[in-house]
Amino acid sequence: MRVALSIAGSDPTGGAGLQADLQVFRSLGVHGTGVVTALTVQDTARVHQVLPVFPNVVLDQLRVLLRDLPPDAVKLGALASDDVARSVQLGLDELDPARNTPLVIDPVLAASDGTPLLERRALGTLQDLLARATLVTPNLPEAAALTDCDVSTREGVEAAAATLVNHLGASAALVKGGHREGAPDDLLALREGATASFHWLPGERLEGEALHGTGCALAAAITAELAREMELQAAVESGRRYVREAMLAARSRGGRARLLGMP
Repeated sequence: MRVALSIAGSDPTGGAGLQADLQVFRSLGVHGTGVVTALTVQDTARVHQVLPVFPNVVLDQLRVLLRDLPPDAVKLGALASDDVARSVQLGLDELDPARNTPLVIDPVLAASDGTPLLERRALGTLQDLLARATLVTPNLPEAAALTDCDVSTREGVEAAAATLVNHLGASAALVKGGHREGAPDDLLALREGATASFHWLPGERLEGEALHGTGCALAAAITAELAREMELQAAVESGRRYVREAMLAARSRGGRARLLGMP
């Protein structure tokens, strides 16, 4: 069985973070492993507290897993602190270059309720990590923070995506449009030499209560498909279909947000 590794924060509700990633990996037929970057105190309504894991413990977790269960793809989620982000950088240096392991970065900056999940001074380290990324999957606020672009228009979103791939070095960027008024179309940008090609992917806004964990699930589903050696654009399309099915199957199981129903 192929192996997918998630490096992410713990969400005790199971709706997002490492717990949700492992659910997605299993449902898509890959073995999931995990490195915990932060503990959180949260419920389905809000995040009450974020506690970064000691950086040396994060690095030790990563090193042990890379030796014992080398991943076929890696997903990077919430990092919480600059020290943790730098430990992850060091750990990723130990990936076997011969394996050419895909890396999907979900650049989580804040929870849905606005609670910060990455300290401000870590933004530069996160930007440095993007040069390793096969794909980066920011929402609109994250894309704006990473690139300093105005993403209020389609042209602005394209400028942000171009910055992610041409300036910050990601091989591809999927800028998610869920925060946009109107149709929540996503933009897939692929680096092609010194330029980028843009592919707008139509989205559909589903009515109902807020959903918890859609961004995590999308990045995890794409990571699982890359672990199974699917081509990138096909993996993105498969991941988007997976999340739409999970959204349609979502149910209220606690507070204000619905949890995804994993297919």
